[in-house]
Amino acid sequence: MKPDDRSLFLDAMQDVQPLKRCTDIHWQPAPKARDKQSLDLEQLDNFLTTGYLDILPLAEPLAYQREGIQQGVVEKLRLGKYPRQASLSLLRTPVEQCRQRLFSFICQAEREGLRNLIIVHGKGREADSHANIVRSYLARWLTEFEAVQAFCPAQPHHGGSGACYVALRKSSEAKLDTRERHAKRSR
Repeated sequence: MKPDDRSLFLDAMQDVQPLKRCTDIHWQPAPKARDKQSLDLEQLDNFLTTGYLDILPLAEPLAYQREGIQQGVVEKLRLGKYPRQASLSLLRTPVEQCRQRLFSFICQAEREGLRNLIIVHGKGREADSHANIVRSYLARWLTEFEAVQAFCPAQPHHGGSGACYVALRKSSEAKLDTRERHAKRSR
């Protein structure tokens, strides 16, 4: 690598930060893009419902599969075989703040074209503990997003029943890319 190339690379990478596991996600878009994205998110109405909630029993796994999703995809998700592209921690967070953070997180992930997420929600030992209430709301809220195709409990090394893997639908750009790759193979 020439000295000029190295300098250009280091300049371009100066504000890049690695994503950390199981913590809030922080995207680092360009300053102009950040202003536009925050305005876009502010204009979106948070449609996630609150109010009466059936508490999900602790023994019942946090799981969902949208109609039409192949069982093999869900099985691979359940086994943690998809790379986690972003994570969100809702530990010790008030319910309303969880609602807002989840909405922003899923909208941003969808905008970024991410497909595989992990959400750490915690697990309470009692049916009426805060962690189980957040877990129960999360089960409701995730199904309210059209982009969410499936979710299931994480593997033990990723948080077990205190976290869940979430699969988002492919963006139109990703679908086009897949079609192009398959078209090249058949030639």
